[in-house]
Amino acid sequence: MNDMVLIGVYALLAGGVVGAAGAGALRLLRGRSILVHITLLLGVTVLAVVAGVATVATAMFLSGHDLRVVLVTVSASALVSLLVGGMFGRRLAAAAVWARAAREREQHLEAGRRELVAWVSHDLRTPLAGLRAMAEALEDGVVDDPATAAEYHRRIRIETDRMTQLVDDLFELSRINAGALRLAPTAVPLRELVSDALAGVAPLAASRRITLVAPETGWPTVWAGERELSRVITNLLINSVRYTPSDGTVRIDAGQGRNDVWLAVSDTCGGIPDADLTRVFDVAFRGERARTPDRTRSNTGASAGNGNGAGGGLGLAIVRGLVEAHGGHVHVRNIGGGCRFEVRLPVA
Repeated sequence: MNDMVLIGVYALLAGGVVGAAGAGALRLLRGRSILVHITLLLGVTVLAVVAGVATVATAMFLSGHDLRVVLVTVSASALVSLLVGGMFGRRLAAAAVWARAAREREQHLEAGRRELVAWVSHDLRTPLAGLRAMAEALEDGVVDDPATAAEYHRRIRIETDRMTQLVDDLFELSRINAGALRLAPTAVPLRELVSDALAGVAPLAASRRITLVAPETGWPTVWAGERELSRVITNLLINSVRYTPSDGTVRIDAGQGRNDVWLAVSDTCGGIPDADLTRVFDVAFRGERARTPDRTRSNTGASAGNGNGAGGGLGLAIVRGLVEAHGGHVHVRNIGGGCRFEVRLPVA
């Protein structure tokens, strides 16, 4: 019985020394990755067992051959344990990292949803108040001048169109986020889509004295959903026109690389702050200049089709969603005097 107690004491002492060393190492490496912590914890556990067995075997005064047999057996078992534990430790660390990234993404999306609700509420509340006031004035006979009544009707129609576009954008974005978007890709000549988009944006550009530039040739054919790609082009053009100062220029180009087709919209907006470059495609992000809709732009932009002259900050978010649904990607960068939005779609 005394021998068993002594063996237990030896094993505890050997394991305690290794455990204390491991605890110190964990404290020193507390800022490192999860994988490092898991590997160190696994190593300390296995080494504590090896140290306990080796200490007890030595204390038992085994012969040299028997001692070597015990040490080789324990070492082989420890090696297998470390390899298996390391493999599963990597999976556990990857799962932990993925879970943390998922939580951060969910928090980011939730913040975006809250911001979207706040901004859309603002964009709806203001025109609704005006619509109600004009409707009550017409109903109560306060406005009896035909010209004024006609102007009220015109403004009601404009505000209704703007709110309808905002609701359409919300519906489109919800389809994208829910994975309910169903593409019907065909061979689409970019020249035709760009021509139609330029014609739709021309009134808004003319009202702001913005010059629209597009080359006559060099337009490739892309395999994509025609309606969705048309909306991407229109939203990019309207976004550039909205943020380009008067007498500026918005240019659209396209080309084909080895593995993809690219389309770029460049403007002379003066550039985007570096802190905003990574956020321009976020839902409801419009920057400080667009937080309050510009009524002049809204009115002139009513005929611009898929775009919104003063929308809810959804245009570029829709662009990113539609492009990614095609298996492509979109990014923005500053160039001399402005910025460049570039869409890349895979070749069919």
